[in-house]
Amino acid sequence: MPPLDEPLLPSTPFKPTPRWRMFFISALVLVAFTALYMTFVHSSQRYSNPWTNSIRSSAHIHRDNGISVLVTGAAGFIGSHVSLALKNRGDGVVGVDNFNNYYSPSLKRTRQSLLDFHGVYIVDGDINDYRLLSMLFNTVPFTHVMHLAAQVGVQYAIDNPYVYVHNNIASFITLLERCKVSNPQPAVVWASSGSVYGVQNKNKNPFSEMDRVDLPSTIYASTKRTGEEIARTYNRLHGLSITALRFFTVYGPWGRPDMAYFSFIKNILTGEPITMYRANRAKNHLHLARDFVYIDDIVKGCVASLDTSGKSTGSGGSKNGSAPYRVFNLGNGSPVTVPELVTVLEDNLKMKATKDVMDMCGNGDDSFAYVNISLAEKEIGFKPTTDLQTGLKEFVKWYLWYYGKPFDCDRT
Repeated sequence: MPPLDEPLLPSTPFKPTPRWRMFFISALVLVAFTALYMTFVHSSQRYSNPWTNSIRSSAHIHRDNGISVLVTGAAGFIGSHVSLALKNRGDGVVGVDNFNNYYSPSLKRTRQSLLDFHGVYIVDGDINDYRLLSMLFNTVPFTHVMHLAAQVGVQYAIDNPYVYVHNNIASFITLLERCKVSNPQPAVVWASSGSVYGVQNKNKNPFSEMDRVDLPSTIYASTKRTGEEIARTYNRLHGLSITALRFFTVYGPWGRPDMAYFSFIKNILTGEPITMYRANRAKNHLHLARDFVYIDDIVKGCVASLDTSGKSTGSGGSKNGSAPYRVFNLGNGSPVTVPELVTVLEDNLKMKATKDVMDMCGNGDDSFAYVNISLAEKEIGFKPTTDLQTGLKEFVKWYLWYYGKPFDCDRT
């Protein structure tokens, strides 16, 4: 026992004997191999036969000339509807979703259960995980990818910009990197946004695919515009067939709780005031207008884009020829003001809304979103058939069935 005035640890470094050093190195090697083994066991459990069997079963094609589609964001609003439509016509469908908490994941889990009932398996994972994507592509030779996973919302980006970079840009690159080395390469259809038209098109309506899109007005729009440039580059360098769909305001059953029409119905039912914004365009205080398009019409556009996508021309990352690159507006072509929307909701609910009208502050999306859909009609036969009255009636029916009355906040 050393005297109390001596340090318990020596002041000079300890120099182990050669035998001790060999023992120490052997121990480190043993720990490293143990960690590697445990990682292998964990991976084997995660990607075990039941997992791959579920994926193969979900991807099984049940019709002649059917396609096998990987749907990202499959538990989302549009993703769940597209997945179900593809499955119902006999295509193979495998979904992937990270079930993030931008809005409560319980609605996504309910959509997942609905898809599972219809034979669509959704992998719980992040498409930034290249290894996960490789496992999926090695299990199923997907002919198409329907890329709908994204961080949505405009205001959320003000405080959380990095989330948009991670989920809208980095993940897209990871997905395209995996697609380019596939053999054969899949055709890719993905969700851009009508918000890419930005501020320079405020006085030009309707928006056309030929318009400039180099001045987006929000972080969300910027990430979508960046995605379009990334997609064009992969198409040019690696022969991937890529179609970008510029969605406008999509609504309907199983919709996103962060959307304005969603909060409107909640507030009408609970007697709370709803806030309606108006724009000070030339000091006329015009009401906000949006191009509302019903979910069933959007699904038809997505499926038609897959069916007409053409083939990628690369093989294992090497380009063997030019491949299709397309951009389509998918909207309704008939803009509606927010007061008109609220009136239709009031008629369906047989209740009146308490309204607070405010001027827009100018830091969000453009106030007017009118869209020209003639190119999509010509190229893929896209022609919306659901008017706002019919679409909102279906949404209200679903809302009252799912949430009941009064509103159950725990199910959003």
